[in-house]
Amino acid sequence: MGDVRKIVIALLLGIALGALTPEVAPGPVASFLMGTYGFLGTLFLNALKMVIVPLITTSIISGVAGVGGTRSLGTMGIRTFFYYMVTSLLAVLTGVFLVNIVSPGVIDGAPLAQALGLNGLGEAGGATLEKVRGADFGAILNIFYDMVPPNVVQAAVEGQMLGIISFSILFGVFIPRIGHDYSEVLFRVIQGVHEVMMAITEFIMRFAPIGIFALVAKVVAEAGAGDLLGLAKGLGLFCLTVVTGLLIHTFVTLFFALLKVGHRNPVDHFRAMVPALVTAFSTASSAATLPITMECLERRARVRESVTGFVIPLGATVNMDGTALYECVSALFIAQALGVETSLVDQVVVVWIALISSIGVAGIPAASLVAIAIILKAVGLPVEAMAIILPVDRFLDMLRTAVNVFSDSVGAVIVDELETSRGET
Repeated sequence: MGDVRKIVIALLLGIALGALTPEVAPGPVASFLMGTYGFLGTLFLNALKMVIVPLITTSIISGVAGVGGTRSLGTMGIRTFFYYMVTSLLAVLTGVFLVNIVSPGVIDGAPLAQALGLNGLGEAGGATLEKVRGADFGAILNIFYDMVPPNVVQAAVEGQMLGIISFSILFGVFIPRIGHDYSEVLFRVIQGVHEVMMAITEFIMRFAPIGIFALVAKVVAEAGAGDLLGLAKGLGLFCLTVVTGLLIHTFVTLFFALLKVGHRNPVDHFRAMVPALVTAFSTASSAATLPITMECLERRARVRESVTGFVIPLGATVNMDGTALYECVSALFIAQALGVETSLVDQVVVVWIALISSIGVAGIPAASLVAIAIILKAVGLPVEAMAIILPVDRFLDMLRTAVNVFSDSVGAVIVDELETSRGET
């Protein structure tokens, strides 16, 4: 628990010092502190990203090869994807229910854009909107293209996780099919590399309090007290709706699944995952958090490596409960803010696209904006309207990433429990 306390203390200190930096520090001092925050935070993120590809590759290969055959892998895969789809659907439905009940896009009976005098939304988005304005259904097709990369090395360099995952699964499936002498040696080598990568991850985690402190301090300092006050007035209800949905999904839906299906104490599991959750919150990246998620599950939650090695890398790419909920709430909130009524059919379309597009959302900060652009186009809303949510996107990104990571961990526990029960019967 000592490491957990250090991480939580670092998070609180980062918030406090980040809020004070632009207020009490002179210009040169503030610039120096911001530069220091950026340097330490980037160094920590780079260290985590450095181990992602070799850790994912060796984890999946050893996990798939050690499952015990293609039939067993198929059973585990079916259970894993079933869990992903069910929890993501429940998250989206939670978001739809709340956004219709709360109506965060309406203030005193008037649409938010009208109440706040928000005109010229296209200009407010700036460069961020330019990156997502061209998004359409072709982006969904690209998900399947990315699963079969023409060059797996290039996919690794560019961080195309779907391609790396599919290649690693195939590699693991065919290891037992070659000669016994070769397969045994190859399997042990890959397991050895995996253990080395886990040891490197443990070493990097010794510096987690410093990295988390720097990342959080930089985000808070850049937001500024004035912006935070404006957000509280104009977008507070939207934030409250998203946060409430994420809390319900975590502490009701996922806790219930842990208790009834995973047969684990939800509070104990939550405590075991605290280092990964705090890291996910501070980095807003499920991909960067992946090494720590796996370490927490294997070392603290006692989930088998063969299950963790398959479920977690896959979940970090395709299981995005928090993101799916956020996409759905954001799209319906924007419609309300613009005074556009959404029919039942429109909301069904939003639910469906939120489910599908969340699968291909990269595990990096602000990646869900592309998926939101797809949803807005599908229901006939202007992409430029995303300017309304951009000021609070980073904060909510941090929260929903933590929910994504926790959902991945719950999935690993449930699959491990089901696989153990099947093996005992």
